Amino acid sequence: MRNVISVELKRDCDAVQIPAGHAVRLPAGTAVDITQTLGGAYTVQANGGLFRIVGKDADALGLQDEEAESDGALQTEAVSPEQLEKMVWDTLKTCYDPEIPVNIVDLGLIYDMRLDSQPDGGQKVCVKMTLTAPGCGMGTVLAGDAQQKLLFLPGVEAADVEIVWDPPWHQSMITAEGRRILGLE
Repeated sequence: MRNVISVELKRDCDAVQIPAGHAVRLPAGTAVDITQTLGGAYTVQANGGLFRIVGKDADALGLQDEEAESDGALQTEAVSPEQLEKMVWDTLKTCYDPEIPVNIVDLGLIYDMRLDSQPDGGQKVCVKMTLTAPGCGMGTVLAGDAQQKLLFLPGVEAADVEIVWDPPWHQSMITAEGRRILGLE
């Protein structure tokens, strides 16, 4: 059971409509129910619909941005390709579908990840991912969230997150951990 927190927006706030993916602006004073807080983003219900609010706008909900508070802990020293690969996978596990409380790795949405060495010694992260449904308008939002988070990793100069449709996603791609969270086991 999820804990739903009801709040009133403290200021106008940018949001993304779920599942359409349209950018909207929710006005100050709007009553919202926070239904999910995962990966530094908030899923809220307001005016009969669902919306995603990013962590930098947590103050509009009367909350603090947890990711901004931890920015000082970013690692700045060089890391090995093996360490960076683990960091990439760990980072991808902080990206969540706003309707499902499981990260995109455990949902089985990541089809491929590779690191490409760049001429100046940095790395480019290349990710191929899919969505649970081709008509989901949140694809660019999820891919953008992953890309932004990957760019904060030490030694990462570029990140490319591409949405692909082959093979089509199926529930059998959910990991054992994802199945446990969803109660499918």
